[in-house]
Formats: sequence, structure tokens, C-alpha cells
Amino acid sequence: MSPMTMTILMSSIATGTIITASSHHWLMAWIGLEMNTLAIIPMISKQHHPRATEAATKYFLTQAAASAMILFASTTNAWQMGSWDITNTTNPTANMLLTMALAMKLGLAPMHFWLPEVLQGSTIKTALIISTWQKLAPMALIFTTSNNLPTTVLLTMAMVSTLIGGWAGLNQTQTRKIMAYSSIAHLGWMASIMTIMPNIFMLNLVLYLLMTTSMFYTLILLNSKNIKDLATSPTTSQTTTAISMLTLLSLGGLPPLTGFMPKWLILEELTMQNLTLTATILAMSTLLSLFFYLRLSYSTTITLAPNTTTTKHKWRFKQPKNSLLLTMTLPMSLLMLPITPIMC
Repeated sequence: MSPMTMTILMSSIATGTIITASSHHWLMAWIGLEMNTLAIIPMISKQHHPRATEAATKYFLTQAAASAMILFASTTNAWQMGSWDITNTTNPTANMLLTMALAMKLGLAPMHFWLPEVLQGSTIKTALIISTWQKLAPMALIFTTSNNLPTTVLLTMAMVSTLIGGWAGLNQTQTRKIMAYSSIAHLGWMASIMTIMPNIFMLNLVLYLLMTTSMFYTLILLNSKNIKDLATSPTTSQTTTAISMLTLLSLGGLPPLTGFMPKWLILEELTMQNLTLTATILAMSTLLSLFFYLRLSYSTTITLAPNTTTTKHKWRFKQPKNSLLLTMTLPMSLLMLPITPIMC
């Protein structure tokens, strides 16, 4: 893909997100979401491979259905309430349809089936964009309408998402699918708090974006597409491999890393709201996710010494250069737990 084409597509993705996040009218928000969808599809299918074409088709159909449902929900609300204002979406039917549509846009369970397949059919860089930037526009709509969305439905989706993200990630060997189920689990944590405490929701979203970006960039630098590649990555760069291990543990929410902060705050707030069952299920399901993060970390640590592997195809290859974006996001992905009292 030529640099000019890539520049146009990335500009369209950024413009679509900005239009959606800054709009007050449902039609403008819908236009921004459509720009996002149409701009990312050529990036998914640029490999000219049947798997990439399948992923692009699945992404298009899912996002088009979700956008149509958002338009239908906004039309229903305008018909009943006489207003197209996003903050004035008070019709219960429209709010339920909107919740389902935004869950489908994000990949929340039980509307999550498209996300692992699309990420697996894309390149790692495209998977990074789908897992991070493409979440911003739906999250902006959720943040704007958080006072009107049904809390019970979102809490149910949160529990199902964290359980599925943990269970389904256990038997995966492809790093992109593991990151997809990790994304589903993290979206579950965000869904549990978005209507109760939007400030913690925004903190969780920012930290999720930082940690996911750091992890994807380490995968790009190490060129690791499965667990076997990740296990032999110390022969390429021991420093980057150690960084990836710490980032994985931070994604799993292991203290004293940054990923523990949002989980701690969410569990505390849910307990204060007398939602102890929800908090217990979220905490227990996190152990499932933490297990396969630890498994990935263990697969890298056992080969950190250069003489413990017989793999030859990566030995003494050119060392990967650290990305500027990785250098910026990595400290925040690992070392922000001490500032938790400031966030409360």
C-alpha cells in the first residue's frame, strides 16, 4: 500500500473518531462511525490473502449492522422524544438498542465473535489499530450517554465478557487471538463501571490503550505471531523480551504494575455499591486471564539465557530498534500504580 493511500486512510480514521467524539447530533455521530469503518477495511484486506479478505468481510458486516442499529435507536428516540441530541436519549427501547449496538461495535460478549477472527486475519499493526483507536468512537458515545444506559445489562455483559475473555484465551497459541481475548476481558471491566463511575471508566480506558499499545509494539519489534515465536524472541533481543513479559503481567493486573490500578479501583467501587457478586465474578475471572499471561511470560523467561535454546533461525539476527511510541507508553504501562491515591 502506497504512503499516500495509507496517509488518506489514517486521516479518515482520525477524522471519523473526532467527528463522533465531538458531535451532539446522532446523524453526525453515525457518519463518524461509518468513516471509521470504511477507512479500516482496506487496511485489513491489504494482504491479498483469503484470510484477510474474510476478516475484512466479517468486520464490515458486523460494523455495518451495529451502525444500522445505532441509526435505528436514534430514530426511535427522536420519534418518541422529539430530539436528535445524543445526551437526550432517554427512551428505554432506544437505550437498549444503543447498548446492544455499541457492544457489537466494541466486541463485548456475547457480540464478541468477530473480534478474534478479524485480528487473526489482519497484520499486527492493523490489529493494534482495531484494538485501540477503533474503540475510541464507541467509547465516546458510551461516555456521553452513560447516565441513560441500562446498568443491569452492562453488568451482565461485563461478567460474561471477563469470563469468556479468560476461558477462551486459555487454549490460544496465536498472539493476536490472545490479545483479542485480552481486549474482550478488559472491555468487560470497563463495562462494569461505565454507568456507575465514568471517571474510573475513563482511567481504565486510558490505561488499557497504553498497555495494549506497548504490548503490540513489542510483538511488532520481536515479530512474534505465536507462542513459539515469543519463546524464541530472547535470541533476538533479551531487553525487549523482558519488557514484553512485564507488559503481559501488567495487562493481567498483577501488582505492583500499572494494570492493577483500574481493577483495584473498580472492585472497590463495586463493593461500595453493594455489587459484591459482580465484583467477585470479575475478580475470579481475572485469574483465568492472568493464567495465560503468566504462561506467555514463562515461555519467554525460560529462554532468556542465550544458551538454553537450540533455535537457529533467529540467532544473532539484527537487534530490533525500540520505537519512540513504545518508549513513551512503556513507563506508564508499568509504573503508574504509586499515583493511585491521586486518581481516587
